Amino acid sequence: MRALKTLIGFARLHTVVATTVQVITIFLIVVGWPATPGTLTVIAVTLATCLALNLYVVGLNQLTDVAIDRVNKPWLPVAAGALTREEGRLLTFGAAGVSLLLAWFSGPFLLLTVVLIMLIGSAYSLPPLRLKRFPVAAALSIAIARGVIANLGLALHYQQVFQSGMPLVTLAMLGLFFFGFGLVIAIYKDIPDSEGDRLHQIETFTTRLGARRALNLGRAVLTVCYALPIGLALAGLPRGDALFLLLSHAALIVVFWFMSMRVDLQQRRSVASFYMFLWGMFYLEFGVLSMYELTRTSI
Repeated sequence: MRALKTLIGFARLHTVVATTVQVITIFLIVVGWPATPGTLTVIAVTLATCLALNLYVVGLNQLTDVAIDRVNKPWLPVAAGALTREEGRLLTFGAAGVSLLLAWFSGPFLLLTVVLIMLIGSAYSLPPLRLKRFPVAAALSIAIARGVIANLGLALHYQQVFQSGMPLVTLAMLGLFFFGFGLVIAIYKDIPDSEGDRLHQIETFTTRLGARRALNLGRAVLTVCYALPIGLALAGLPRGDALFLLLSHAALIVVFWFMSMRVDLQQRRSVASFYMFLWGMFYLEFGVLSMYELTRTSI
């Protein structure tokens, strides 16, 4: 149990959940339901591939940020000493090998997705680039990898495997929405970590703008994200239950603003809780879009 707890901590549970939700709900959006034993096998292999990829990216980040994590996140396994650097490297690069191998047998779109995200994750954490030192480059790295490449790559992978189509409007909305959402995650993830970032000269939106302005910037970006599906629904562009698309996203942005107004930027626990709430919004959006797409295909 201790080893399992350490592994989960090293894999970062919220990113494991996000990856799992992405893999399953993109399948529902592209292919629909019900699933057959054959489709469940494809989902399982795709999920294993993406979870291994996730472990490589977050593991590499921890291995290169041990000193920073001892200030910002001292509970992480390597920073806390529950996992040695050698064990961390074995897990990280072993996961990379597993992800590449599974993607190689799964198809070109999944392989391309894995390779691109690995390259971005490596550039984010490793010198000489170490993009996490630069706020705009770091935010774009996260937004492009998690928000665009992962979603569109999975969609194209499922389309190829199951020979199913996906409306261009839905595909574009998926990419644009989650690109913006990825930017907000990148902005907000550093708000509770400003102490360690300043100490180790890691420039972020928080260290550059201050916590309050970073919070407001994220509010503005996420509001635009939710305005996209609301605007499409009002314009009647996506075929399906436009009222559901409109009301669900209007409700979600109201909830986001309500929760953001309750954040106490002077309390690290309050900021960290709000950041986890944002990941909950990320998960929920996949559920909303999959429900919408199921209603669209039933019409």
